[in-house]
Amino acid sequence: MAHFFLVFHSTSLNYLATMSAFDNVDAQFAASITGSTMSRWQRKEMQASASQGDRFIPERSAMNMEASHYKLVNGESGAEATCSPSKVEYTRAMRQNLMHSEDSKILAFKQKAPTPKEGFASDLRVLYTQNRAAQRTKKSTRMIPQAPDRILDAPELRADYYLNLIDWSAQNTVAVALDTTVYLWDASSGSITELCSVGNPGDYISSVSWAADGTHLAVGTHDSAVQIWDVTAQRKLREMTGHEARVGAMDWNEHILSSGSQTGHIINSDVRVQQHAVSHLRGHSSEVCGLKWSPDGRLLASGGNDNVLNIWTGEGELKHRLTEHQAAVKALAWCPWQNNLLASGGGTADRHIRFWNSSTGNCVNAIDTKSQVCSLLWSKEHKEIISGHGFSNNQLTIWKYPTLNKVAELTGHTERVLSMAMSPDGQTVVSAAGDETLRFWTCFAADAKKKSKKTTTSSIVNAQLR
Repeated sequence: MAHFFLVFHSTSLNYLATMSAFDNVDAQFAASITGSTMSRWQRKEMQASASQGDRFIPERSAMNMEASHYKLVNGESGAEATCSPSKVEYTRAMRQNLMHSEDSKILAFKQKAPTPKEGFASDLRVLYTQNRAAQRTKKSTRMIPQAPDRILDAPELRADYYLNLIDWSAQNTVAVALDTTVYLWDASSGSITELCSVGNPGDYISSVSWAADGTHLAVGTHDSAVQIWDVTAQRKLREMTGHEARVGAMDWNEHILSSGSQTGHIINSDVRVQQHAVSHLRGHSSEVCGLKWSPDGRLLASGGNDNVLNIWTGEGELKHRLTEHQAAVKALAWCPWQNNLLASGGGTADRHIRFWNSSTGNCVNAIDTKSQVCSLLWSKEHKEIISGHGFSNNQLTIWKYPTLNKVAELTGHTERVLSMAMSPDGQTVVSAAGDETLRFWTCFAADAKKKSKKTTTSSIVNAQLR
C-alpha cells in the first residue's frame, strides 16, 4: 500500500508539472496575441525566464587554474605523457633530422634562451644569413678630401670633348698638350719641361699617350701624324702616317700602338718596324674619340661619335658591336681586377655609364648620371670607379661597384671635365677641364691595414725566394 502511494504521488507530481508547463506556453501564446493584457514588467520577466542568455560566459569556478598553469609551464612533458609511444618516437625522429639535435626548439615558452657552450656553432645559423642584401650596408669610413691637393694653370688647353690631351706615366710624369705644345710635369720634383711643338699653320696637338715603360710618349696631331718621342733624350724617334684626319685617341699594348682618327679609321701599328701598320679597323662611321686595351692585351675597345662601342680582338676582328648608347662614346675603362669587365660613358644625350661583359657582349649594369660623361677611371685600391662630367656641375663622381652607390662628389671646375689620368700608385687623379686648369685629387688613398698586409706578404715571399 505504501509502495502504491509513493508511485501515485510521483506520478501526480509529474502530471502537475506537465500541466503547469502547458499553462505557461498557453499564457505566452495568449500574451503574444493580446500583448496589451499583460503589463510591461510581466512580459520582460517572462522573456528573461524563457531565454537562457544570448552569450557564452565561461564559469571559472569549474576551471582548475593550478593544473592549467602547470601544463603551460611544463607543456612539453605533459604533451609527451599524453601522446602514444609512436607519436613520441615520430617527434623525436623529426627533431633529430630537421634540427640536427633532439634538444633544439623553434618556439619555447621561456623567458631567455639558455647560454650556449663555449665554442658552440649553431647548425641553424644559415637560416638567418641567407638575405644579406637586405641588411644595412656598413657605412664607408674612408675620408675623401673634397678639395684638390694642387691646381696648375693650363693656358690654351683646347676645350674639345673629342680630344685626349693628358696622360700620367709610370715614371710619375704628367704629359699635357696645350694647343701646339706638349709639356711634361714631374710630379716628384714639380719641374716643368717643354717636350715638343708643331709648327705647321693650323696644326695642334690632339692626343697624347704614354707607353708602359714611361719613357716613350706618342703624340697625335691635327695634321693626321703620329709621333713617337723618347722623353729621356727629348728627341723624336719616328713619325708614322696613314690617317687622313686628326688623331684624337691612342692607346698602347706593349709595342703595338692603336690610333683612331676623325674619319673613324683605326690603325694598329708596330712601332719597332718600318712598315708599322699591322691592321686597319673600320667599324665607325664618325670620329673615334675613345680607345682602350684590356689589361691582358687581348681585346681593344673603341668608342666613336656615331654612338657605337666596338670590341675588337687582338687580331683585328670585330667581336661585339654595341649600340645602346644614345650619344658619343668617349669614356672607356677596363676593370683592373676583372679583365672582361668594361665601363663606357655616353655624351650629353645619353649620360649613362654602362658596364659590359666583353665575353658575351651583355650589359651587366648601368646608371644614369644626369650629366655628360667625359672620362672614366677604375680605382686600383678600392672597388670603385670615378667619372668626369660636363654640364651642369662639371664634377668628378666616385661610384661604388657593383652597387653603384655614390661615394663622393668632387667639385671645383667651372667648365666641363675633358679628361682624367691616374698616378702610378693609383691614389691620385688629375682632371683637365675647359676652365684651363689641372686639378689633382687624392681620392683613392691606400688603406693602411691593406697596405701593411701587402708589405708583410711581400716580405715573406722575398724571404722565401732568398
